[in-house]
Amino acid sequence: MDKRFLGILVGIIVIFAGIFVVAQHNSNNNSGATTNNAQPTNHVEGLGQKGVTLVEYGDYECPVCADYYPIVKQVAAQFNDQIYFQFRNLPLSTIHPNAFAAARAAEAAGLQNKYFQMHDTLYANQNNWVGQADPKSTFDTYAKNLGLNVSQFDSDYASSKVNDSINADLSTFLKTNQQEATPTFFLDGKFVDNSQFVDSKTGQLSVDKFATLINAEIASKTRQ
Repeated sequence: MDKRFLGILVGIIVIFAGIFVVAQHNSNNNSGATTNNAQPTNHVEGLGQKGVTLVEYGDYECPVCADYYPIVKQVAAQFNDQIYFQFRNLPLSTIHPNAFAAARAAEAAGLQNKYFQMHDTLYANQNNWVGQADPKSTFDTYAKNLGLNVSQFDSDYASSKVNDSINADLSTFLKTNQQEATPTFFLDGKFVDNSQFVDSKTGQLSVDKFATLINAEIASKTRQ
C-alpha cells in the first residue's frame, strides 16, 4: 500500500476518533449538568388520622397568600387530628423579587426543625420585608428570635441543598399542569379552585368553606 495513502487513512481515523471522544465528553457533561436528584419538600403538620392531605403551593411574598394564611392556619388547627396540611414552595420570582429568598429562609429554618415557625413569621410580618432591597438581615433577626443557630442558618440559606429543594417543588408543581398562581391548593391530589373557599354572600374567605370540602373528602375516603 502506498505510504502516502496509508498516512491519509491513519489521519482520517484519528480525526473521527477525536470527534467521537469530544462528542462523548460533551454528552457526559450535559447529562451531569442537567441532572438534579433533589426531592420536593415534605413539610407537614397534623396527625392525618383520616388519611386526607391538603397541600398548598404558596409564595411568601404573595399578598393573596398572606390573606389566606390566617384562614388556612385555622383550618389546619381545626382538622389537626384528621388531616395532613402540607406547604410547598411556589415563588413567583418574576413578580415577587424577594419570594425565593423568603423560601430559602423557611427551608434553612426547616433544617433546624423550625420550618413552620419561620413560615408563620414570614407571613405574619410580610409587610416588613417585601419592599427591602435585601431582606437577609431581617431573616437573620427572625432566625435569632426563633432560637436558631444563626451561623448555621446563614450557611443553609446559601446552600445548594436549599436552592435545589425549592426548585424541586417548582418542578413538581409544573407537572400538575396548573397555571402558576398562588396560593394553589390540592386536596388528596385533586386541584381545588380557590373560588370554592369564598363565601358567596360576604365575598370573604371562609373557614367553613374549607371545612365543607375537607369533610366531604373525609366522608368519601371513609366510604372506600
